[in-house]
Amino acid sequence: MTELPEQQRRNEQRPAEDKQGGLPPTRRDHTAGSTTGPAYYLSCLYAIWAREVKRSVRESGQLVGAFSRPLLWVIIFGVGLTPYFRTGLRETTFVVPFTYMQFIFPAVVLLNILYPSIQSAVSLIHDRQFGFFREVFASPVPRSAVFLGKLLGGATVALFQGALVLLLAPYVDVPLGVNQLPAVLGVMLLVALAFTAIGLLIAQNLRSFEGFGVFSNALILPVYFLASSVFPMDPSLSVQQQQQVFPSWLVLLVHVNPLTYAIDLLRGFIIGYREQAFGVDVTVVLALTVVSCVLAYRGFRR
Repeated sequence: MTELPEQQRRNEQRPAEDKQGGLPPTRRDHTAGSTTGPAYYLSCLYAIWAREVKRSVRESGQLVGAFSRPLLWVIIFGVGLTPYFRTGLRETTFVVPFTYMQFIFPAVVLLNILYPSIQSAVSLIHDRQFGFFREVFASPVPRSAVFLGKLLGGATVALFQGALVLLLAPYVDVPLGVNQLPAVLGVMLLVALAFTAIGLLIAQNLRSFEGFGVFSNALILPVYFLASSVFPMDPSLSVQQQQQVFPSWLVLLVHVNPLTYAIDLLRGFIIGYREQAFGVDVTVVLALTVVSCVLAYRGFRR
């Protein structure tokens, strides 16, 4: 029987993901190159990142949601509720000097980031069930590279879907200039990283796709609605006055919700309206991103 060449034998012994370009070769001898060093680490990270992005691009449902979600919120809700926005509640008249479409536009940008960032973590359950992790963790691929690849892959897809909403700005009378984009994209990236990490943290403790879907939807909508996204917490009012307008429990939940500060920060950069102090917004958003990423990584290493 004719013996196979050495390179062909190595190719046949590779895991399926390696053959499909999912990962760089991991079973190497001293003639095939090193499996350590920055170059190998970056190649592993890039392979995982590209795998996550390609998987999301192939899912047509995500693309449909990325386009339909902002249209639903900005056009239908924005147009329908604008006439009621500048009235008042009880004896208080709101002083928000914007239309409702302008007010909710930054929140819709982040809503289009929340869904794909958290739901991208379902790939972790898929990889665990179908044996991808067994192959990867039996190889020299660093776990940190796998984690970063998944984190950055999910955040990239979420950032792209959030950027799609920005294209609607000229059509809803939102003044978004080129000089605003660096700050706007920076906030969007931090939120994408934070909630992708939260999604990974959730997926680490769940074993089924159905359970993850129920849990993620039960998290996204309450967090979004309790973030001053669709109604203003008028900055001209003190907390005590806000509690006269809204129930005290609602005011409390809005103020302890970290997404409140992310939306407020983005709203300040896009339309120049802010309900919280700038320093508080930045501190909370940075803390949310760092803490969620650290907790997700610690759970991933277990």
